[in-house]
Amino acid sequence: MISNKIAVVGGTGPQGKGLAYRFAAAGWPVVIGSRSAERAEQAAAEVRRHAGDGAVVTAADNATAAADCSIILLVVPYDGHRELVSELAPTFAGKLVVSCVNPLGFDKSGAYGLDVEEGSAAEQLHDLVPDATVVAAFHHLSAINLWEHEGLLPEDVLVCGDDRSAKDEVARLAVAITGRPGIDGGVLRVARQLEPLTAVLINVNRRYKTRSGLAVNGVVHDSRAA
Repeated sequence: MISNKIAVVGGTGPQGKGLAYRFAAAGWPVVIGSRSAERAEQAAAEVRRHAGDGAVVTAADNATAAADCSIILLVVPYDGHRELVSELAPTFAGKLVVSCVNPLGFDKSGAYGLDVEEGSAAEQLHDLVPDATVVAAFHHLSAINLWEHEGLLPEDVLVCGDDRSAKDEVARLAVAITGRPGIDGGVLRVARQLEPLTAVLINVNRRYKTRSGLAVNGVVHDSRAA
């Protein structure tokens, strides 16, 4: 039986732990997944301590975590993305999989977006697991802010995907982090713009010694979505 939990595949990295913490603190049961069940348990213990009393955070290997949850956040480095998704494709099939992956490169001039054959990591995921419902979101949230900022983050979550109801579901998840629903940015191909935009924020942070985020002006949220 699939439970109403969130799996964070790749949840041992800073971004994964930050997202796991935010959802656990908001009352969601969270399962942290990793190639190593031992590393997953270490990360889960850290998130439980940080989230405080009542947080339900467990650990498993990636496949077990994904199999047990109705929503999967994919928060892994782009290096090895194709291999990992191909390996987990049978488990991802039929699930809502949220791609938070940023294909980025780094050199002495700073961060930059990598070229992806399919257009974006989210589209690569969709091509590899066509039976999954893929939504792209949460790319631009600072891992440090997710973990350290007190209270809700003063920014917006941009969401894209081809399934309107799935996008709405992911947009509602953003309330746990920002206090307001995520913003619909369009169909899944828009991930080609969302993913490398993270490089711009990294370069801004580097130049101005800050932790920048994105806020979209002029959008009136439907209170029912929260």
